[in-house]
Amino acid sequence: MYDELTAEREKSISINMTGLMKDVYAWMAIALVVTGFSAWFVADNALLRGLFMGSRTGTLVLIVATFALVWRLSSAMGKMSLKTAAAMFLVYSVLNGITLSAVFLTYTLSSIGGVFFMTAGTFGIMSVYGYVTKADLSKMGNMCLMGLFGIILATVLGFFFDSTLLQMLISYAGILIFTGLTIYDTQSIKRLALTYHSRATDEGQKVAIMGALTLYLDFINIFIYLLRLFGDRK
Repeated sequence: MYDELTAEREKSISINMTGLMKDVYAWMAIALVVTGFSAWFVADNALLRGLFMGSRTGTLVLIVATFALVWRLSSAMGKMSLKTAAAMFLVYSVLNGITLSAVFLTYTLSSIGGVFFMTAGTFGIMSVYGYVTKADLSKMGNMCLMGLFGIILATVLGFFFDSTLLQMLISYAGILIFTGLTIYDTQSIKRLALTYHSRATDEGQKVAIMGALTLYLDFINIFIYLLRLFGDRK
């Protein structure tokens, strides 16, 4: 009897976790669609291009607002209502899309599409591995985070030293680090999902949004670094 109850409970937890992970990917997919549409819409509209990219003030406000919003989401998600968290996530997706609108002005549409599918394939394989692996990826996650700080430092140096080789090395390192983070983050989100007994609660859905934000950032960064290496400029 005890074994049957334990098995039933484990089955219920597994089903709930699987459902919550589906919600994570669903929120992430919505954010990517919103970002892509926002980027295309701004790139195709001369007035909006001038507003956001035609002046340093507009660009600075956009960058500050984007970073402030993602910081707020990451640090205070637990204190927000579900509606507020969802709205802020979607607004962040729009702002990020506006920031990425330059992609449509810099690269050909065919290469953007090709790199997007390359990113989707890479991300999908890495995320599936992170989901199914039994290995503890904590050490790998820590290494990737240290590598991320290294990339940030190298990127800052890149502003002062115009080196094609440095930019190429940063791009390759960025791809490796964010594919590693995709694996680690997926496992971390899965483990967190196992602690929530109902995906239907507001808390469960906020976990889904937070997980979606994390994987969304991994995806976007992989896309950007791949585009720098393999995108065809206009």
